[in-house]
Amino acid sequence: MRINPRQLPQNLKQGLAPIYLVSGDEPLLVQECCDSIRAAARQQGFSERELLHAEANFDWGQLLASAGSMSLFAERKVIEVRLPNGKPGDKGSKALQEFARLASEDLLLLLVLPRLDRSQLNSKWVKALDQRGVILQVWPVDTQEMPRWIHQRLRAAGLDAEPEAIQILAERVEGNLLAARQEIDKLKLLSDDNLITADTMRHAVASSARYDVFGLIDRALAGDAENAVRTLQGLRAEGVEAPVVLWAIAREIRSLLEIGEKLDQGQPLSRLVRIQKRQPLVQSALSRLHPRQLEALLLRARAVDGAIKGGRDQDPWAGLLELTINLSGRRSL
Repeated sequence: MRINPRQLPQNLKQGLAPIYLVSGDEPLLVQECCDSIRAAARQQGFSERELLHAEANFDWGQLLASAGSMSLFAERKVIEVRLPNGKPGDKGSKALQEFARLASEDLLLLLVLPRLDRSQLNSKWVKALDQRGVILQVWPVDTQEMPRWIHQRLRAAGLDAEPEAIQILAERVEGNLLAARQEIDKLKLLSDDNLITADTMRHAVASSARYDVFGLIDRALAGDAENAVRTLQGLRAEGVEAPVVLWAIAREIRSLLEIGEKLDQGQPLSRLVRIQKRQPLVQSALSRLHPRQLEALLLRARAVDGAIKGGRDQDPWAGLLELTINLSGRRSL
């Protein structure tokens, strides 16, 4: 069974599965899902917990040995395996498939790993775990979903807020869910009547925005020039090097050229862009930017590269700003 975090509480009420695979790159949501599973297990009498870190050179025999050993004082046991790179290898794959065959109501496996791609989801070991348990896929909260997520968290904390106040918090903690949760906890202490106004939010919340180059690309592809520029400014303020930003932008421009060419040949977008959530972003960008425009952007990217290397009398960040605006579908001055 494959579910999302919103479905987890109801799923746990229906009874525990012997296996839970929690996959995602959003630390707060992954942590909260794991906490919920552990709490439900404790309520069901799983009094023993063993934690295994499956890093490089991990002996997967430990997993099966742990499954075969039980404390004298524990009737039920949770084995939590953290797999940082998301790839168990041949030995790990076999061990996980064997565990799926051994799974019982007195033994619970909680496997925590980064987001799985399509090939991993179709692997033998994932399918084996899927047949016996629950796969929980945790997706990041994007810019458009953030205000709704914040509103839900405020309501859960017994608070309400003006729409403008919610937007202020969303902008200041952009992409950083842990910071958002911390700010909501702080607001709960500061609030007298449980209604957060825009002025209260503006004065109470510090800027905790987490900017990243992939967020910059997604906003530009979506045509959201204002937030793309804000993200670029945040990257610069956080000390991200200009070559890193240029690499991401240039790579995306080349990718758009290649995808556009293959679309013209009749290939479907779903095959060219594997991540479903990115398909509308790519489609939006290609509807605005024609091949000649993309080729011109590549030439500008080369000029920015020359400025970074000192070969041109130009501020690289000014060039990156122009590229960001143009990739968003706007003309620069």
